[in-house]
Amino acid sequence: MTRITTVVAALLVVGATGCTGINKYTNLEREAAATDARLKEATAKVGVLESRLEAAEARAKAAEEKAAAAETKAKDSAEWAAGSEAKAQALQAQLEQAKKELAAVSEARDALQVKTAALVEKSTEYENLAGSLQKQIEAGQVELSQLKDKMTVKLKDRILFASGSASLNPEGRKALDAVAGAFKNLEGKNVLVAGYTDDVRVSKGLPYKDNWDLSSARAIAVVRYLVSKGVPPEMLAAAGYSQFRPLAPNDSPANRSMNRRIEIALTAADEAPVAETK
Repeated sequence: MTRITTVVAALLVVGATGCTGINKYTNLEREAAATDARLKEATAKVGVLESRLEAAEARAKAAEEKAAAAETKAKDSAEWAAGSEAKAQALQAQLEQAKKELAAVSEARDALQVKTAALVEKSTEYENLAGSLQKQIEAGQVELSQLKDKMTVKLKDRILFASGSASLNPEGRKALDAVAGAFKNLEGKNVLVAGYTDDVRVSKGLPYKDNWDLSSARAIAVVRYLVSKGVPPEMLAAAGYSQFRPLAPNDSPANRSMNRRIEIALTAADEAPVAETK
């Protein structure tokens, strides 16, 4: 702007002497005015453009910052997602392990409950039978024992039979009545009646060839009597063991008396009935 004014002033000085100079001055002045107007317009446009540029730069910077923030957030989100996924997998593994442990504990609990119920049942059976045979037990006629899953009633032969006989005597029938009362309502059981003798040979003239015959005949006599008193026959079995499973050496009258016996073993129906040997 200052440069244009100086030029105009110079032209005025040069053209002050004549008309031609005046015309030239007028033309230059108009040109200067037009130039000045264009300069002002251009300056205004530049100002507008600069304002727009500053605004654009501000927006660009803001966009850049947002982009950076978004990238950081995305990165953080990815890391968070990865961490969360790892935690979720760990929790899932723990859950599966917990489920397995729960299943194992539940199975063990159920098995324990079944076992406990069985023990309660066995205990009840034992108590019932002990109550039924209380007088005989107190009198020393009967012994009652329980080993694992087997309950055994042991009766000395003299209580049930006369020497060399397989016919039940009144005292023996009375003892077996108590046994039958405890057994007849049982379900899912095996009852094995086993006969045992000492090593003394069977006397001549008796209807038994040897101790095998005598021990078996006695066991069968007990089974038949129990059936007659209401014990289901399908749960009963008889066995004769002769002299070959003694409780004590057959070297004295007392020991031989121990070996002459009837044992009634009570077991679960899914188990093979085996009589107590010792």
